[in-house]
Amino acid sequence: MTDPRAPSWPRRGLLLAGASLLAGCALPLPDKPVRAEPWDLGPLPALRDARPVRSLPLALNAVQAPSAIDSTRILYRLLYAGSDRQLQPYSRARWLMAPPQLFEQRLRAVLAGTYPLVDSGTGLERVQLQVDLEEFAQLFATPQASEGIVRIRALAVAPAQGRVLGQRTLVARRPAPTPDAAGGVEALAEASDQVIAQLLAWLDELAQQLQ
Repeated sequence: MTDPRAPSWPRRGLLLAGASLLAGCALPLPDKPVRAEPWDLGPLPALRDARPVRSLPLALNAVQAPSAIDSTRILYRLLYAGSDRQLQPYSRARWLMAPPQLFEQRLRAVLAGTYPLVDSGTGLERVQLQVDLEEFAQLFATPQASEGIVRIRALAVAPAQGRVLGQRTLVARRPAPTPDAAGGVEALAEASDQVIAQLLAWLDELAQQLQ
């Protein structure tokens, strides 16, 4: 005769299953994935000197870039580790827009303060400007020392005459204040402004030749 106080095997199995569920509920939940922090180039710097307003209508084509740069990844190179030919992305930081778009937005804002900007193909432009963003990255010479480098190639064309007015490769480097994504972003913003200043100086030379 069985003891009525002793739990049957099915009942004992239910008790074990319940204990397992309770143990499962006590396990820590997995960490939420960390979202990459978005960055842009910041506000435009104040111009130190007043620039003359040109009457030369100018059209700016969309800025082009290689596929490695044309993404929202913030890129760097470790020159000291022999990885100077390999671009690597930060995992917890990204651009708000791809660098060609960020650079074009900044360039248009600066150009609009000096030149009347018109759309390409309207027949109103006397100069058509094509800018290719060839390099846009943070370079680490040592684990603690890095700089932002921006290199562009600019081509100016007179559409009415169908002739090339000139072509320039412009480069700017600025030291990063900190060896991380934030420092790289600041250095790249300053280098972008420096390259744009070089481009404006070149366009001023062309404008004087065309007037």
